[in-house]
Amino acid sequence: MTMKRCNNGHFYDSDKYKQCPYCGIANMDASRTMPIVQPREPELDTAVAVAATEATPLAGTQKDDGKTIGIFQKTKGIDPVVGWLVCIEGPDKGKDFRIKSERNFIGRDAHMDISLTGDQSVSRENHAIISFNPKNGVFRIIPGESRGLVYLNDDELFAPAEIEKGDIIELGGSKLKFIPFCDEGFSW
Repeated sequence: MTMKRCNNGHFYDSDKYKQCPYCGIANMDASRTMPIVQPREPELDTAVAVAATEATPLAGTQKDDGKTIGIFQKTKGIDPVVGWLVCIEGPDKGKDFRIKSERNFIGRDAHMDISLTGDQSVSRENHAIISFNPKNGVFRIIPGESRGLVYLNDDELFAPAEIEKGDIIELGGSKLKFIPFCDEGFSW
């Protein structure tokens, strides 16, 4: 492994990459499909090659940006908060975490919806899931796919359970208090 530093200060493995993979992304044209190697046969039908590399959405269709959006975001243009988890014990004590409509994945990895980055005893991904059903206004907690246990009000959680205002959720070394925003008095 030969580490190299680009002009922008990024380090990368020059045995794997010809140029900095971080800088190369900024220069990439994601709207076109580009071949990695040139085709061997020069008599390749030019019309087919152009159609394959310059495909555009059909008239009347929307471009799919690869993201699935919740029903609130479709109707309101936003993904509004429906509740919060507040860390009352553990490394992230005092920090609050927004709960959005539908499923919210909890873990310590930064890409999780609710990221407990300070607690090394929380699984990196999918330790638990908090869901809000916009049709009936019910919040639930669901144990994740991790090895770590989830506790709801000091009871082990093995199946989805409804949660209510003030419930305490424990994951790893963290305790989180649940505070709903959407309830029988208000909903988006």
